Amino acid sequence: MTYSMHSNLSLSSNTIPLPHHPITLLLILHSISSLLLCCTNLKSLHQGKQLHAHVLKLGFEQDPVLVPKLITFYSTFGYIHDAHVVTENSSIVSALPWNLLITAYVRNGFSSEAILAYKQMICMGIKPDNFTYPSVLKACGDELDIDVGMEVHRLIETSGLEWSLVVHNALLSMYGKCGRVDVGRSLFEKMQRRDVISWNSIIFGYASRSMWKEAIELFERMRFASIQMHVITWNAIAGGYLQTGNCKAALELISQMRTRGGHVDPVAMVTGLTACSRMGSFKLGKEIHGTAIRSHYDTNNSLGNALVTMYARCNDLRHSYILFQSIEAKSLVTWNSMIGGYTHYDRYEEASFVFREMVASGVEPNYVTIASILPLCARIANLQHGKELHCYILKRGQFEDFLLPWNSLVDTYSKSGKVSEAQRVFSLMKKKDEVTYTSLIAGLGMQGEGQAAIELFEEMNKCGVKPDHIAMVAVLSACSHSGLVSQGEMLFEKMISVYKLNPRMEHFACMVDLFGRAGLLRKAAETIMGMPFSPSQAMWATLIAACRIHGNTDIGEWAAEKLVEMRPNKSGYYVLIANMEWVSSICCRRYKKLKCARNLPVVTWDV
Repeated sequence: MTYSMHSNLSLSSNTIPLPHHPITLLLILHSISSLLLCCTNLKSLHQGKQLHAHVLKLGFEQDPVLVPKLITFYSTFGYIHDAHVVTENSSIVSALPWNLLITAYVRNGFSSEAILAYKQMICMGIKPDNFTYPSVLKACGDELDIDVGMEVHRLIETSGLEWSLVVHNALLSMYGKCGRVDVGRSLFEKMQRRDVISWNSIIFGYASRSMWKEAIELFERMRFASIQMHVITWNAIAGGYLQTGNCKAALELISQMRTRGGHVDPVAMVTGLTACSRMGSFKLGKEIHGTAIRSHYDTNNSLGNALVTMYARCNDLRHSYILFQSIEAKSLVTWNSMIGGYTHYDRYEEASFVFREMVASGVEPNYVTIASILPLCARIANLQHGKELHCYILKRGQFEDFLLPWNSLVDTYSKSGKVSEAQRVFSLMKKKDEVTYTSLIAGLGMQGEGQAAIELFEEMNKCGVKPDHIAMVAVLSACSHSGLVSQGEMLFEKMISVYKLNPRMEHFACMVDLFGRAGLLRKAAETIMGMPFSPSQAMWATLIAACRIHGNTDIGEWAAEKLVEMRPNKSGYYVLIANMEWVSSICCRRYKKLKCARNLPVVTWDV
């Protein structure tokens, strides 16, 4: 309400007598307003409260100029409750005080309270405006409250307010955060006008749902429209390329950022270094390192971790360890990066040393640390260390919800020949995936327990876990080791017809081994000739070994000739051929010629 400036201004009994002249009253209001603004800007809470007390005594608490100033004052100090009291006690019918209150709630992270304030405002009959909606929609997005968000959207469409780009951008952002990118995209395409915020909102909506195809498509449209893009957008799409496995495209995008004069920040550099790590692009990784040093970003922890990983994955473990040591405040990620670098190249001693150093420094390993060390224990058959880590996991009791370390334990015990231990861990696991089943199936197969491996494979299917290519290799290999020919053939057929998996070279290799071990050498040869790949040297060697065991001269001689034609570098293949009496004389002459031409190793011919 506005104050009457007549001389008969009525004052309550507890108010201070005021001058009757209207100009004098205006001067007092202006002075109080200026003083409140000064208290807000100078962060003078005590003086501001005193001033508010004077406002109450003077009876100015409903003044349309002072009310917004009081709300802003209390909001600045985080006293949102006091700001709310001032707002709801105000008789001002405009949306301004409520807009300030809702914005204050959102700015301070109280999104649910902002939505409640908005609902209270509606209930009091105060009509929202284009300054109300952006804050309310942001609160809905932060709270993932799609229902209120859609109610606000409907109210905007029926309000008759003038079209606002800011409001529509807020709608795009809200729908993106709430996962309704389909509605957001429809709204985006219908917008009368778009700015960089509009494009970013819809792109980030897709990116947050890992819908990278759509995000990248919009990004390309944005570039084609020559819209000035923020570095955050470039980084988001580069990260999208990285997540979809297109490391080359990620690096090209970062390179374009540099050539166009854009600012390559630490986020872009981390993305680039991660791409280099995966591609093994050592030279480019070193260039990014140089750029980081010149930009004074080399002290950034995330960038330091990415550099440690990049050098390690590019097999420069010496420089990786130097960088690792230079990082003073080593985080868990830093330790994991160094341990992961050593385990990647089966450097057990160094990985074990860094792991012990990590524990001694008081840093608690997480599931990533354990899952890095355990597979290495399996590869180098260090069962003792695997058991120690198993005890550590059980003692800590903090890895129950993570599959990675438990899968690694099953794999470690399986590869070490301790299938009963692997089965015990397997049975205790509450949740299992295709990796869990595949590890145990492979372990059973290596121990000659093919029937048990097939039964576990069937259990895997019944539990709704779809087998992948690796699982099929494990079960086919198990059939091969146990001589289960008919079961192996059936599984190979089901792989195509039921599981919709196209056989790869390793699956055909399993079938060749299966037929070869069973003495079905003609079937093995037909499998080699009928597959859509060129036979590998190992496949020919498998067939030759089977022919030697079963005494098949014709197929053995044919396979030996095919293998010699491929000019293998492994001397073991020539030894295999030489030990077959009926083909050694044929292949001996060829080998001598090849030996002179290519300096092949000396082979003892047992003729």
